[in-house]
Amino acid sequence: MTRKPPINRVTKLACVLWASVATTFFEPNSALAQSTAFRQAIAEHAASDRALATFFQEHDYQRFWTVQGEIGTKRRAALFRAIEGAELHGLPAARYDTQNVMQQLEAAKSPRDLGQIEVAMSGLLLDYARDLKTGVLVPGAVDGSIKRERPSFDQKAVLAAFASGNPNALITELAPDSNEYRRLMKEKLRLENLIQMGGWGPAVQAEKLEEGDAGNTVIALRNRLMSMEYLERHVGVVYDQKIKQAVQAFQLANGLEPDGVAGPSTLAELNKSVEDRLKSIIVAMERERWISQPRNERHIRVNLTDFHARVYENDEVQFETRAVVGKNGDDRRSPEFSDEMEFMVINPTWHVPRSIAVKEYLPKLKRNRNAVSHLKIYNRQGRVVNRGAINFAAFNKRNFPFAIKQPPSEKNALGLVKFMFPNKYNIYLHDTPAKDLFAREKRDFSHGCIRLQKPFGFAYEMLSKQENDPKAFFHRKLDTGKETKVLLDQKVPVHIIYRTAFTLPKEGVQFRSDVYGRDAKIWDALSKAGVSLGAVQG
Repeated sequence: MTRKPPINRVTKLACVLWASVATTFFEPNSALAQSTAFRQAIAEHAASDRALATFFQEHDYQRFWTVQGEIGTKRRAALFRAIEGAELHGLPAARYDTQNVMQQLEAAKSPRDLGQIEVAMSGLLLDYARDLKTGVLVPGAVDGSIKRERPSFDQKAVLAAFASGNPNALITELAPDSNEYRRLMKEKLRLENLIQMGGWGPAVQAEKLEEGDAGNTVIALRNRLMSMEYLERHVGVVYDQKIKQAVQAFQLANGLEPDGVAGPSTLAELNKSVEDRLKSIIVAMERERWISQPRNERHIRVNLTDFHARVYENDEVQFETRAVVGKNGDDRRSPEFSDEMEFMVINPTWHVPRSIAVKEYLPKLKRNRNAVSHLKIYNRQGRVVNRGAINFAAFNKRNFPFAIKQPPSEKNALGLVKFMFPNKYNIYLHDTPAKDLFAREKRDFSHGCIRLQKPFGFAYEMLSKQENDPKAFFHRKLDTGKETKVLLDQKVPVHIIYRTAFTLPKEGVQFRSDVYGRDAKIWDALSKAGVSLGAVQG
């Protein structure tokens, strides 16, 4: 791994720089030539970057990094200090070629050299700033189900701010301004310290442990729970009430049913190494950089790995409910994206997506035209068609000309209410008659949409900003039995996210399983980009 220069060397090199060029650079007879050489060097080296070239043109090729005096020293020191701390943010430190720039600074002897340094250091700043503000990776290139673009990045604005403001303050402001990012960063440092101290100790070699058990495996479980800070100092060798409560606390923090029994799924999570958890945190920090929308305002987060939907306001959870997400299959996994909730539909009609109609229902109708009798079939004119008049065997996935719908009812696949944030992926939140699925620990069963365990409570929360009695308003519409569209006075941002590591303001750091395998792909891509577990590698 590239070793970064110590920060005290920056000031030393600044002095070397000015000692080496001052004599020739400020000779009156050569000033014009030197100025021309300086400009030409910048123009040549910035030619491939239009934003960078334009910035220097608009600022009349003023020296930015090599300007004489305290401001130049501060700018250089701020940049090198930031890059020294790149690994604190889970960034690929070796990606930023500080050694090359240092060598240029040491060897600078002419205005042309200084022009080249101006471009090199500006490029260094922009590379670091882009990665910290918008992420190291291109989301969709890692996994096609991640429907996010890297947030926009204004190179000229970053350079201008750095030129006109406090360099150290600007560097600080580059990181995502969210409490979630700050909490993740704090956890990253904690885990790195744990690795240096040897981690959580030996894994627990057992298939199942529960209250009343005793022996070496219980001691291993007890010791690991103490190392993880779920259990205070304990010297017993029996799986007692204190150990059970510690296991329950661990289960809650890992999305497991808190039954207090250390079964296979609990032990599998318990035995994950500190290094594995650190990878999840670094991936979560990268993911946090992909979401550019402000989230201090009221918004909805659906975490696919957590099988929950939550409404936040000012970083506080206002409402939460269990959720069912897309099944872990190629065409059913729920995508990740952000949008805005605009309205709800009470007593909705289910317009069966064509993919479901031709893949699932057409084969059934071919075998028995009276199958799925709860659904109605419509022709292209929007009229209900008598099934007896249709030869279903004559159609296939490509030429099936009918639409299939389910009228409003308690048995409707969408339940009694759906929540819409119109998007090209045809994903929305909705009720469901299949209530039993919410009792499962792992809840990936849908075709991609998000089913809510408490849809009525969610509706009341959505209406709470515009109705004095949201519950009464909702039930008046519901009791009509008719499909009713209710617009939200104020659109609510929706973020469908995927976090195997995240924080809850009151519960602390949480970890979840990589249900779709996406975080493993992201870590692999980050590793290839140069991100490493710095504390592990010393």
